[in-house]
Amino acid sequence: MTLATLKDVLQPAMTGGYAVGGLVCLGWEDMRAYARAAEAEGLPVILQAGPSCRKHTPLPVLGAMFRKLAESVSVPVVAHLDHGYTLEECREALDAGFTSLMYDGSRLPLSQNIDETARIAEMAHAAGISCEGEIGFVGYAAGEGSQGTDPEEAARFASETGVDAMAISVGNVHLQQNHEGGLDEDRIRAIEAVTDLPLVIHGGSGVPVAQRAALARSSKIAKFNIGTELRMAFGTALRAALAADPERFDRVQILSEIEAPLQRAAQTVLRALAPAR
Repeated sequence: MTLATLKDVLQPAMTGGYAVGGLVCLGWEDMRAYARAAEAEGLPVILQAGPSCRKHTPLPVLGAMFRKLAESVSVPVVAHLDHGYTLEECREALDAGFTSLMYDGSRLPLSQNIDETARIAEMAHAAGISCEGEIGFVGYAAGEGSQGTDPEEAARFASETGVDAMAISVGNVHLQQNHEGGLDEDRIRAIEAVTDLPLVIHGGSGVPVAQRAALARSSKIAKFNIGTELRMAFGTALRAALAADPERFDRVQILSEIEAPLQRAAQTVLRALAPAR
C-alpha cells in the first residue's frame, strides 16, 4: 500500500521545488483516473473528498475507495478530507481511514479559527495523520468574494494551530472556469517570509498553468487544489461519448470511455507541478 499523509508528500515537495496536485474527486471513475495518472507520471497525488463528493457518497465509503486505490499504485496517495466544517465531520473521516483532514474555519473570527483548527490538528496528530487549515477566506466565482490573507495573521495561525499545511487567500477563487485569475505574488512572498509551513492554493483551476509551475518551483506553495478544470474535462468526455452513440444507455459502457481522456487531463495537471526535468 502506498497510502501517505499530507505531511509525507508536502514536506519533500516544498524542499524539492515542486508541488503536489490535490485533485477533487466526485466518484469512482474520476478518482481511479487520477490514481492511474499519478502512477503513469511517477508522482504523488492527493485524492480529495470535498463537500459535493460527501453529499453524494458517505465518508466511510470514500475512505475505503481511496485506500483501495492506494493499494493499486506504487506512488504515494493521500486520502484527504477537503473543507471539513465540523469536528464531528473530521472525526468521521479519521475513523473512515482518511490520512489528512482539512478543517475550514476561514469564515470564523481569527481566534475562533485558530482554536478550532488547533483542536482538529491535535486529534489528527494523535492518530498519526495530517491536518491542513485555512486562513483568509477563498471565495467563489460568481459568488462570495475572497478575503486576502493577512501575513501577520498567517504567522499567528501557523504557530498556534500546529497544522501541517496552510491554505491561503492570495487572489485565488473556487470554481473558476478559466486561467485568467493569477495570484498575488507579493502577498505570497510576504506570507512565506513568516512561516516554514507548506502553503496550499485552493481554486487552482483559475491560476494560469505557467504561474502554477513557476510558483511550485520557486515558493513554499506545495499543493494546488484542482477541481473545476478536471470536472470540465470529465464533462467534455461524457458529451463526446454520448454523441458518438445517442442510443446507448449502459452506464458502465459510457463511463468506461471517459477515464482515458480524464487520466490524460490529470497527467497534464500533475506534470506541470512536478520537479523540473
